[in-house]
Amino acid sequence: MGRRGAVRTFRRARRWRFAVLVTAGALALATLLVLWATSRDTGGDLPDGSGGGRSAAVELGWGFTHTQYSADRGDDTARRTTAGLLSAAPMPQNQHVMGWGVDNPEPRPGTYNFGDLDRRVAFMRKTNATPVLTLCCAPDWMKGGGERTDWSQKSLEKAPDRAHYQDFAKLAGVIAKRYPDIRHFIVWNEFKGFYDEREGRWNYEGYTELYNLVYTELKRQNSANVVGGPYISMDSNPPGSSSNASSLRGPWGSVDQRAIDALTYWNAHKKGADFLVVDGASYTREGSKLFPDEFAATAKFADVTTWLRRTTGLPVWWAEWYVEPADANDDRKLWTEPHRLAVHATAMMKLAGSGVSAAFYWNPEETGADCPGCLWRSTELKDGGGGLPMLDLLTRFGKAFPPGAELRTPDVTGENRGAVSALAAGSTVLVVNMQDRRLTVDVDGKPVDLAPNEIRWAG
Repeated sequence: MGRRGAVRTFRRARRWRFAVLVTAGALALATLLVLWATSRDTGGDLPDGSGGGRSAAVELGWGFTHTQYSADRGDDTARRTTAGLLSAAPMPQNQHVMGWGVDNPEPRPGTYNFGDLDRRVAFMRKTNATPVLTLCCAPDWMKGGGERTDWSQKSLEKAPDRAHYQDFAKLAGVIAKRYPDIRHFIVWNEFKGFYDEREGRWNYEGYTELYNLVYTELKRQNSANVVGGPYISMDSNPPGSSSNASSLRGPWGSVDQRAIDALTYWNAHKKGADFLVVDGASYTREGSKLFPDEFAATAKFADVTTWLRRTTGLPVWWAEWYVEPADANDDRKLWTEPHRLAVHATAMMKLAGSGVSAAFYWNPEETGADCPGCLWRSTELKDGGGGLPMLDLLTRFGKAFPPGAELRTPDVTGENRGAVSALAAGSTVLVVNMQDRRLTVDVDGKPVDLAPNEIRWAG
């Protein structure tokens, strides 16, 4: 998961300048403005890194992660089209600091290259996003390489050497200082490079040491910075499997005990955290099986989120979440678009119902016209940039069911009541037909006719 190519590409971001105020009245006004801006950036609730309670600073809701190809490049008209769509319905946007469309930020010690990252950040600003940076991956010289960047997956996914943990933390601080309006930071990605093959477990001690150094540096730069980890994959095995089985289980299977061990160690030894971040899929780690079926398997997201919140007391983010198994090329093209949307909508209901604070959809576009599940048509195309059904679902769901919304389960009756999933907040109702056939149900006393795998909004 999260392994779409890492390529380079960004223009210098504008630097913020403030006029010097010389009168007492002007100084007082400046102080008020700074306090207002800080409250606005953090939702009016400054994080203290202690967890235990919902903070507006981490309740980001539904967004997406930029990958190798995104709307910051391509045809000018297409880029403007996508920017207009995203500006009209702002949402959180996440970007890695190396790879996934961004060049090596520090190819040599003390020599920085922020062109690509500047361009991505500028796009996030332009589209009124809440920007998030994932602090991964590490320059080659921090992991035994030289000044030349090796873009192979094996090299990119290598963790920095322990002797360079502090260097990576320093780079994180430089990045935080460069983008003073960015408040949200995820430390590393999927424990990449931290698996101990000899011990057959995650090197959670090493990751936690790196995390603590980065956390300390980010808070030193600005105490209002919001920092989280450990971004580990909550992989699961089939029901009944004894391979690394844990007590965190359901009809969908059981989460790998090695992931539980890593998360537990991090939680016990971290210096602090404003949120906890994981990723994962509703299908199994081996064989990509869905139990009992693709719709029922989405209960995993609710079960894991509930367990994480109860166990750690931290708000929970899903950096990546997947419901459709990929083929050998990491493509997800076996389902029809209505089927794909219906399963995604059901998964989002499970996440929302369990109290998730943020969830990021992975990979918004590709280079060609064929891109099942993408958010918009490729901006590389002359007629590209237009929104696709998944973007409509993401934006409408984000507006209807933000974190903290008072959710309810609509009253669904009729002989087909078990064939639909439904969620409501206020007067808005979302109903999803989980069957590949037409059916009718009564929702809150009103008959609703649904086409195969139809998503129906009401209210």
